[in-house]
Amino acid sequence: MKNRLMKGTLATLVSLLATNALAATEVTVYTAFETDILAKYKNAFEKENPDVKIKWVRDSTGIMTAKLLAEKNNPHAEVVWGLAGSSMALLKEEGILKPYTPKGADELNASLNDPQSNQAWFGNDAFFNAVCFNEAVAKQLNLPKPQSWEDLTKPEYKGHIAMPNPASSGTGYMQVSAWLQKMGEDQAWDYMKKLDNNMAHYTHSGSKPCVQAAMGEVAIGISMAVRGAKLKNQGAPLAVITPKGIGWESEAVGLVEESAAAKRIVDWSVSKAANELYVESYPVVAHKDVKAVVSNYPEVEGAMAEMDFAKMGAERAEILKTWSKKFDGKSEPKS
Repeated sequence: MKNRLMKGTLATLVSLLATNALAATEVTVYTAFETDILAKYKNAFEKENPDVKIKWVRDSTGIMTAKLLAEKNNPHAEVVWGLAGSSMALLKEEGILKPYTPKGADELNASLNDPQSNQAWFGNDAFFNAVCFNEAVAKQLNLPKPQSWEDLTKPEYKGHIAMPNPASSGTGYMQVSAWLQKMGEDQAWDYMKKLDNNMAHYTHSGSKPCVQAAMGEVAIGISMAVRGAKLKNQGAPLAVITPKGIGWESEAVGLVEESAAAKRIVDWSVSKAANELYVESYPVVAHKDVKAVVSNYPEVEGAMAEMDFAKMGAERAEILKTWSKKFDGKSEPKS
């Protein structure tokens, strides 16, 4: 009897140790998702996968992309989840992302995925830029509501505009790319020079210009449409405007280290359950069966620029070098 009890106790102990060993599996995930949604995604994944824990490393798109490139020969990330498609294309080109097709990939909208063969990244959602315009501040300052990009170069807006630094922020870079692809290089750089004359400052966060506009620190923030809608829903006196030629991009997931735990995160990130979380913030998500309407989200159909994401990735370094040389003097200090 004692032997049977001891064997039973030993078996239970071994089982507990095995469970604890599985629970200790931690996967480092690099992301540019907004900070306020990270816990929601982590908790939902870990509820379904209690033996795998996510360790987020979060920064803006530009900084996270640079970090991944710098760590190319000694990668610290195991998964990249929530990074712009143009950055993912560059990471694939550099051999940082490993080709991997997650379970359920056939349920995704192909337009948001890696368009090349031997796919290495898959869309989570599509995000769009917008102009956040504080109507209360504008009334005090007698500023008209802008309707086009060209309007923002008018002298009455001088010192009243903020936008993200494209070297730090994917939101900033995709708008610079949209201007370059829509207008052509010469006209776009000339436009950005005129816009810079009216710029109060450039931020290192994609959402910050809209937050600053909502708080009345500036009248106008070129920023994220989803942030504008969220702030308007919270009562901010914002008009969320989408001039023709608005920048947009896919936000995607990819594998860096080919471990079983890392693959499970990638698999879950494209699942219907994950997309049902994405759609709480983004009206356009990758899963074909998940759709929703986000209150106060601006109309983007017809305003979207034609974006070549592979070109964005390939030309990124040169574009940012040129932009920084011309305009970095008005950037806010990095925290």
